[in-house]
Amino acid sequence: MPRGPSYDDRRFAAARELAEEQGGLLSRRQLYALGITRWEITGQVRARRWLLVGDQSVQLHNSTLSAWGEMWGAVFQGGPRASLDAGSALIAAGLERFEMDRVRVSVPRGARVRRNRRFNIRQTRRWDAADIVRVGIPRTRTPTAAVRAGLWARTDREATYVLTIAVQQGLVPPHELGEELLRIRRDRRRLLLHAVVNELLDGARSLGEIDVARELRRRGLPPPARQVLRQDGRNRYYLDLYWPDYALVLEIDGIHHAWAENVVGDALRQNAVVLQGETFLRLPLLGLRLRPGDFFAQVEHALRAGGWRPAAA
Repeated sequence: MPRGPSYDDRRFAAARELAEEQGGLLSRRQLYALGITRWEITGQVRARRWLLVGDQSVQLHNSTLSAWGEMWGAVFQGGPRASLDAGSALIAAGLERFEMDRVRVSVPRGARVRRNRRFNIRQTRRWDAADIVRVGIPRTRTPTAAVRAGLWARTDREATYVLTIAVQQGLVPPHELGEELLRIRRDRRRLLLHAVVNELLDGARSLGEIDVARELRRRGLPPPARQVLRQDGRNRYYLDLYWPDYALVLEIDGIHHAWAENVVGDALRQNAVVLQGETFLRLPLLGLRLRPGDFFAQVEHALRAGGWRPAAA
């Protein structure tokens, strides 16, 4: 008497191999294409070897689903024209230190969407097939995703932050953000994003530099050079803000300055600047939020000590 298909037959081996590339997940359509039937899927789920993720995908193990698998599940749930978008697309492209409550997926207007509270699946008039990268997981190309992440952010500050770290981490150059922004005709945050991109094109590489540059202008202080490359023997390093005419360096201390791998480099950079006879000031972002007046008074004091005088009214 012939036996039924074994869990370890070629179909299931092929399914496990494909699932390894997708965070342990396959869509129902993929399983059917491999010859695995609806009843076999049900049997594996009832035996608690597999788990359902939404109603369009199946997890081929019973442990915790990875973040990568969660992304694939969101795309499968969204349907054949779905793609990761905004912050989720940036994370898939390699963005670090940015988190989202739910995976964001976009589909075109009028698409049939199988809603699921687990995923943030939205119809958008901005959807364009030409913007989709289909190598690997379907996702919106990086410049488009970054701009949309800014447009759809919860706050203006989050919008500024996501654009800044996308540039800071090398995912997208500022000029590509600018080109992408030209496609946006109407949005309440469009002018803000233009201002942020202009700052990034001008050389800012961190959210703190953008805030400080704005405050310097507001106070009538001279503009600094940004991200200036200096060399000390065999060591190369960048200065955040530098006034060469007044022998002043201002370092913006974000959270990354507290990471262990940066402490030694920061100390060597500061010592090298001081040994060359220049003034080195530090401005932690927490200080920028809590006591900006005190810190900018110190900057002005150092500029005056270096010979700067405000223009006559």
